[in-house]
Amino acid sequence: MKLGIISDTHGLLRPEVAPALKGVDHILHLGDVGKSSILDELAKIAPVTAIRGNVDIDGPCAELPETEVFLAEGHYIYMLHDLKALHLDPAAAKFAAVLSGHTHVPNFHTKKGVLYFNPGSCGPRRFELPVALGLLKIDKAGALRPEIVTLNPNL
Repeated sequence: MKLGIISDTHGLLRPEVAPALKGVDHILHLGDVGKSSILDELAKIAPVTAIRGNVDIDGPCAELPETEVFLAEGHYIYMLHDLKALHLDPAAAKFAAVLSGHTHVPNFHTKKGVLYFNPGSCGPRRFELPVALGLLKIDKAGALRPEIVTLNPNL
């Protein structure tokens, strides 16, 4: 299984996103969608599960849940926008991964057996941070394989 992990589009769906997500089984949007039309466009690529972020205060995006649990190949994946708002122990809750956005800084690490994955922002560039999204592959042995995909490296 291959998941597309994106965050912080802020109303901008770059043309490079669709090719980068080609072949994913599902897309997880980690908030700060900006416009509901972003989710409609992403749904043309693969089914979408989305949560709201701090900028999603009006319209349909304001109706999105604050957090979500997504089940992928037997792995529970916890989705929230801002990792600082995490008020549970993911290891004790038996989550395989915690996905978050908000900081626009792409990174991943494992702590107490739980993958923490922030795909960065694939919307408007902020500061000198890369424009990026993530892929999360679950291999045949059930291992989670995160990958950060940088878009528009020269812009």
